[in-house]
Amino acid sequence: MSKSITIQDKDYLQWVKELGSRYRRSQIKAAVKVNEEMLRFYWELGKDIVERNAENKYGSSFYASLSTDLKSEIPSATGLSERNLRYIKRFYLLYNEFFVNLQQVAANFDTCPQFMNKYLEELFSIPWGHHMLLIDKCKDNPKKALFFVHQTVQNGWSRNMLSNSINTDHYERQGHALTNFKRTLPEEASDLAQELTKDPYNFAFTGITGKHNEKLLKDKLLDNITQFLVELGTGFAYMGREYRLQIGETENYIDLLFYNLNLSCYVVIEVKIGKFEFADAGQLGGYVVACNHILKKEGRDNPTIGILICKEKYNLVAQYALEASSQPMGISEYELAKLYPEKVKGTIPTIEELEQLENRLDI
Repeated sequence: MSKSITIQDKDYLQWVKELGSRYRRSQIKAAVKVNEEMLRFYWELGKDIVERNAENKYGSSFYASLSTDLKSEIPSATGLSERNLRYIKRFYLLYNEFFVNLQQVAANFDTCPQFMNKYLEELFSIPWGHHMLLIDKCKDNPKKALFFVHQTVQNGWSRNMLSNSINTDHYERQGHALTNFKRTLPEEASDLAQELTKDPYNFAFTGITGKHNEKLLKDKLLDNITQFLVELGTGFAYMGREYRLQIGETENYIDLLFYNLNLSCYVVIEVKIGKFEFADAGQLGGYVVACNHILKKEGRDNPTIGILICKEKYNLVAQYALEASSQPMGISEYELAKLYPEKVKGTIPTIEELEQLENRLDI
């Protein structure tokens, strides 16, 4: 038996590490490629099932027969169960109409094929398990499903993170804050800024269900900073809480300061536990201006934007405040965890559930 020789040369050891990293990267690329090719096969198979009207043509046992015959024809293949074949058909049906409509638009606009290729590239890049979840949750809404496909690709979401995002109505809340971005930001930035907002923000992860003050809410947000950043969206980097700004002879403190990498700008977030008032917008606008003068670097940063998140707002008051401001701002509400589980609504709670509710309200 040959004796192994250990080489201690630093260049050699570094080379071995690089080879290991290179091999792992090639494995990842190979796995991504295999996933893409499998999904393209599924797409074509789903298309065949639909266009051949196979279910009606071959009867109720069609999927069981096709599963058996495909496993016999391709013994090494996986994912050919009767259940999976039904998902494959639904996979094609969910997105096909969207791409047909996009192709019709493409006949009039040269840029549409680029968008279609981008959608397809993302569609075939996430795992099949994610697709099965989207098929179940998004049903006949391809735009919603493709929104979550894009978010998964951009953020590297696991299936559990994707499920949580769907269950918290991420799609329905995205970009819905009242803002003045159209008027106060350049056209190319206003849409992107609008999309990074939500209304309402879901702060259920804080665990707060009873009475609370602003300090408690901010503490809980930062105790769960990872979930807070997920709720805020893509590209947010945390800069600080009670961020000090020296303005003349006075010290001012921003509730929460972030930097958004996608917009290349500072984002001032003020959190209010009460109802929105005109004075709140004035304070937020002042902080936005101060950040532009003190923190913003010419040639690197775009104009600072402000987001005010309050417990309650009257939309007309918020709209008037936004019209009165020359600074880019958005106003949203936040929601906390429900006081008791959804399953007991409309029923008499048990003693244990009442005790849990009482404990929560003691916060």
